[in-house]
Amino acid sequence: MIQSTFPNVKALIIDMDGVLWKAEQPIGDLPAIFKRIQHMELKTIFATNNSTRTVEKYVERLNQFGIQADPEEIVTSSIATIHLLKKRYPDGGPVFVVGETGLVETLKSHGFYQQDENVLAVVAGMDTTATYAKLSQAVLLIHDGAAFYATNPDSTFPTPRGPAMGAGGLIAAIETSSGIKPIIAGKPFTPMMNLILEKLNLTPEEILAVGDRLNTDIQAGKNIGCKTALVLTGISTRAEAEALASPPDIITADFATLIG
Repeated sequence: MIQSTFPNVKALIIDMDGVLWKAEQPIGDLPAIFKRIQHMELKTIFATNNSTRTVEKYVERLNQFGIQADPEEIVTSSIATIHLLKKRYPDGGPVFVVGETGLVETLKSHGFYQQDENVLAVVAGMDTTATYAKLSQAVLLIHDGAAFYATNPDSTFPTPRGPAMGAGGLIAAIETSSGIKPIIAGKPFTPMMNLILEKLNLTPEEILAVGDRLNTDIQAGKNIGCKTALVLTGISTRAEAEALASPPDIITADFATLIG
């Protein structure tokens, strides 16, 4: 479908949760799908708003599903957030993290270490262990002058049972109580996508952004001028897509059907 619809496309930006898998369940025959992608000589970037895993953990996860990926092919919202932080704080420094091990470890590997007081910034992402005390401390630090960064705005994430609470819910709580809007790195905002453009070294017109969520994956592609493809194995529905003034370029049942 891709080559017949968009013969000029040379690369795919592929979301993972809801496109390649749901929780521990793969969506389709992933090794066969990626063999086809390799045959078509398409570059790939795996792009996710999920900040709970490090790049290394995503490499392992992709390998578990039979997909060979290089760390340079993976861009998480944590990596995009660090890219923003480095512009403002090139030497790193203390930050207060509302997030899980993946975010904490990724920040640490780039010079930003967890601290509870006197921090440069509050960095918020998905955190299944978040408590009232942790969220309140984030608010207090922002009131004290700490900058506020967030990995992504996803209100939910897909699970086999249905949409569960995402990072956006926690970030909204901090924003509501602090009165400060965060600087958001992940999709649909452009920092993450611009980083991907640098990696691919292609024009937006040569790239197809693939995802399951209209307001992040698809909007992110549109925001930088990419072609877009919605797969119906995650959050957004066909009816929601078709109701938009500017729907995705392709709406398809699943990733396998898109690749053809």
